[in-house]
Amino acid sequence: MTYLITQWLLLLLGLMALGLQVWALFDCLRTKGADFERASKKTKNFWTLVTVAATVVGVLFVLSPQMSFFLLFELAAVTASSVFLADVRPALQDARRGGNRSQGPYGPW
Repeated sequence: MTYLITQWLLLLLGLMALGLQVWALFDCLRTKGADFERASKKTKNFWTLVTVAATVVGVLFVLSPQMSFFLLFELAAVTASSVFLADVRPALQDARRGGNRSQGPYGPW
């Protein structure tokens, strides 16, 4: 019984992580390469490779959640996608708007 609950929990967490990874991948693919340079982040090719690798790891984890050693790779993949969404994505959005530096997170300074 405990094994079954653990498997379902891992599957649920894996699906949630996969959604995060797919979101990061699609957001990376729809962004222009020049925006990455304007935001002073790594290149679009780098972030595309990172998010594709994270998504592949997420798909593999969802297809076989019983491989417990694979959990470490899944954690690394979720971390990479989260870094893109939490650090790179806001910088890209700021670069698309023209990079107004007098704007703080809650409005003008």
